[in-house]
Amino acid sequence: MTLVALCSFKGSPGVTTAALGLAARWPAGELPVVVECDEAGGDLLARFRLETSPGLVSLAAAVRRGAEPGLVWQHTQRLPGGLPVVAGPAGPEQAHAALAHITSAGAAVLRRAADRPGTVVVADCGRLGPSSAALGILRAADVVLLLARSHDDSLSHVVANLDVAARWPWHPSFVLVGGGYPTSEVASTLGIEVIGRLPEDRHGAAALGGRPGRRSTPTQSPLGRALARIAAVAASRASTEPGGKQQVADSLEADPGSLSAGRRSSPHKSWEGVSR
Repeated sequence: MTLVALCSFKGSPGVTTAALGLAARWPAGELPVVVECDEAGGDLLARFRLETSPGLVSLAAAVRRGAEPGLVWQHTQRLPGGLPVVAGPAGPEQAHAALAHITSAGAAVLRRAADRPGTVVVADCGRLGPSSAALGILRAADVVLLLARSHDDSLSHVVANLDVAARWPWHPSFVLVGGGYPTSEVASTLGIEVIGRLPEDRHGAAALGGRPGRRSTPTQSPLGRALARIAAVAASRASTEPGGKQQVADSLEADPGSLSAGRRSSPHKSWEGVSR
């Protein structure tokens, strides 16, 4: 019974790929569904050659008649591996209109779907702006994961938006992507909680994006394993908040490479000296 929202402040750190991997590696016993809520337009239709309907647009139309708990499932399609998804339209105008309608009532349709026993709704909210229609989904979420690359330009955008994140009812947990500054340094300098790090793994990303090759599968890849660890932490955080911080510490301790990945820090970081 969990609603997880994934988002970013800047660039393309792989939010859609992470949402798919998080759902695919969610702990057993719960059934995940991915809902593409990126107002810039969705990627799943093209990646997996899905039909344009059912999807986010048909879900938005159906919400006008009610938001019963099973409504989301009526607008899903299945990916080749069996994962159910609600695909967003590729066009930003259509995506924004659909999202605005779905979130006008506080994202009730996603919240009610997530409240069904054994259900996990993973919302891919893409890149957020100050007036993003997806903000209503974040307010309704149990867990918010904010993805960011660990470089000066991306971290500068994180710094610029920390005051926005501080006003969210649920404080986001950060997930760093790729190389760059060490995880522990980013967390301590910015005063944020980092629950994991996703490696640069193009073969694993291709497998999650529907383009598997002989060298990698979604579950066996470094990216898949990292997402499994993050899914376990998110699931624990959603169900028992008091134990969440210890689970984060255990996860990072079990993955020491995530604490020292990337290059050494620079003495002239543009995002240094900022904390909450």
